[in-house]
Amino acid sequence: MKILFAASEITPLAQTGGLAAVMRSLPIALQQNGIETAVVMPKYRHIEAEIDDLAHISIPVEEKFIKGRIQQTTLPDSDIKVFLIEQDDYYDRDGLYTEQGRDYPDNLERYTFFCRAVLNLVTRNIYKADIIHANDWQTALIPVYIKTLFKDHELINKIKTLYTIHNLAYQGIFPIFNYPILGMGLEHFNINELEFYNQINLMKGGIVFADFINTVSPTYADEIQTIELGYGLDGIIKKNNSRLRGIVNCIDYDEWSPSSDSSIASMYNVDTVVEGKTENKEALLKEFGLPVTKDRKPLLGMVSRITQQKGCDLLIEILPELIKNGAQVIVLGTGDLKLEEQLLALKKKYPESFGVVIDYDTRLSHFIEAGSDIFLMPSRFEPCGLNQMYSLRYGSIPVVHSIGGLADTVTDIHKSDTGNGFTFDQETSENFLEACTRAMKHFEDPAAWKTLMQRAMRIDFSWNRSAQDYIDIYKSLLDDSNNSHKYIDSLSSR
Repeated sequence: MKILFAASEITPLAQTGGLAAVMRSLPIALQQNGIETAVVMPKYRHIEAEIDDLAHISIPVEEKFIKGRIQQTTLPDSDIKVFLIEQDDYYDRDGLYTEQGRDYPDNLERYTFFCRAVLNLVTRNIYKADIIHANDWQTALIPVYIKTLFKDHELINKIKTLYTIHNLAYQGIFPIFNYPILGMGLEHFNINELEFYNQINLMKGGIVFADFINTVSPTYADEIQTIELGYGLDGIIKKNNSRLRGIVNCIDYDEWSPSSDSSIASMYNVDTVVEGKTENKEALLKEFGLPVTKDRKPLLGMVSRITQQKGCDLLIEILPELIKNGAQVIVLGTGDLKLEEQLLALKKKYPESFGVVIDYDTRLSHFIEAGSDIFLMPSRFEPCGLNQMYSLRYGSIPVVHSIGGLADTVTDIHKSDTGNGFTFDQETSENFLEACTRAMKHFEDPAAWKTLMQRAMRIDFSWNRSAQDYIDIYKSLLDDSNNSHKYIDSLSSR
């Protein structure tokens, strides 16, 4: 069994969010379970690696042929092949998808080229995949093309596809006048395939044409079938839910473990968590320019995109009350300019209690996990989330909105004897404040807090179980070579 992962970003070569982390850790976990894997991604400007040229390519995009190259490197600290699609006009840019907060206007053209280049890689026998595992809207055309443009190609049409939805809010929606870029007949621009309110929707195509679909937590798999969180695709997902499964993303404990993390001030384990957290907390406060106090104040940390989706506006609303109740708070992230300005204004207003760094800083994100007592994730929606699992491993107790993957990984200590954090059900500042207040109250009891930290650190969110879930899907796809095509055949009868 050979699995080719197609993704728009992979840690550490290029990263904007959790997708990249999963695209590194999942292939490694599968390889450790005896499954051969490789990854293909665009060759962005900032990729630093030893690279070999493999082949020149010429890809049809609308009425022209675009030249590029297929290159190869290795995923750092592994033996997994990474194929890079080089095309400097498309990918040699400062950003991956956006610049100065705006989407690149040619994103449809950029990722159409990428999807066709992935299939070109296969037709050249550079990597003979049994399954292509596509991820998010940027790769959604791969299952579409396999079932349409390449349906008669003997090296392509036997390949199975798994399509993973990491975040349904980003669907790859483009104006209808761009449809010729896809190189497909207009018969596929219909309500059952690529049409979405008279626009092109790439993710919809991936959902319809893939042999199997999954998303990144069981709760999110249910949520995307609702009007509230389906973003207009709830109907098509419901129609195809027999091919849908939720699998929780997991984390790489080789990278995220306080006992071996060189990014933090002092390494520690479950037995030395109290001393370790104390040393890291003091160093973290100094790094953010906050005073180290003699009294036992809780330090609340947040590492996030600064957006409403992540609930940053909720934190801004309750921050004065948290500080009034004795907390110190630190935030790391970038995002919405208005929210960033509000956070910086609060930093000036509360210089002794609030610190913020507007940046994307991997080292500092590790440091915050190690030094914070409480970790905040008030996301309005969260397909899976990884930071709550990092936090548990580091003994930073999470306060989360109980939704999506947060609901699948964090249990309130007041609802279960095995609870590992604090949750709230309604996305209001009042409910968020109440959950934070309960966490801060629990922190006042050092013995109870130590017990909670140790319980959190012992929870296993490594890839062992979820990797096996993916292997089960792959085996099912290869065992069921006929049935997986039946839904495509039924399109003509709808």
